[in-house]
Amino acid sequence: MSDVVIGDDGLARPAWAAVDPLMREYYDTEWGMPVRDERGLFERLSLEAFQSGLSWATILRKRPAFRAAFRDFDPDVVAAFDDDDRARLLADAGIVRNRLKVDATVANARATVALRDAGGLVDFVWSFRPAETPRPATAAEVPTTSPESVALSRALKSVGFRFVGPTTMHALMEATGIVDTHLVDSHRRGSSGVWAATP
Repeated sequence: MSDVVIGDDGLARPAWAAVDPLMREYYDTEWGMPVRDERGLFERLSLEAFQSGLSWATILRKRPAFRAAFRDFDPDVVAAFDDDDRARLLADAGIVRNRLKVDATVANARATVALRDAGGLVDFVWSFRPAETPRPATAAEVPTTSPESVALSRALKSVGFRFVGPTTMHALMEATGIVDTHLVDSHRRGSSGVWAATP
C-alpha cells in the first residue's frame, strides 16, 4: 500500500507535493537534495525555524522576501544585525514577523560563525547522519523525529542555537538529504545520491 499520487506528468509524489505547483517544483528539484555549504544550510535551518507552527507552503511563498530581509542568509551579515535591523525585520510584512524567531535567527548566525573554529556548521550537522534511513511507503510511516534529530537538537542548543527542537531538526535533515524520507514509490526516492533507492 502506498500513498503516492500520480501526477498528470505520470510521476509519483506524496500528496503534499502533488497539487500546489510551487510545492511540486520544490519537491522535484530541492527537497531532500544534499546541502553542504554553510550559507545554504544556515538558510534552511533558519527557514525551518520560521516554519515552526506554520505550513511549509507559507514559508516557501515568502522565501524571496526572507532572502531579501536576511541579506541572502549570509551568516556574517546576519550575525552583525543590530536593533535597527531587528526593528526593520519586525516591520517587514513580507516575512513572518515573530520576535522570538527573528532574534533566534540572529543568534543562530552568531553561533554559525563561532562554529567555524570547530569545523563549521555543515560538518557539525552532517555528523548526525544516521547509519540507515527510513523507508516509508505511506505518509503515516514518515517519522517526525529520530534519535539523531534529538541528538542534533541537543548539540546545537549546547553551542548557542535556538528554535532547533527535535521535530524542526528532523525536518531539516529531511530537506537537506541527511535522511531520505521520500516514499518508496516516489519518483524522487534515492535521488539525493546520499542513500540508495533500494535496500
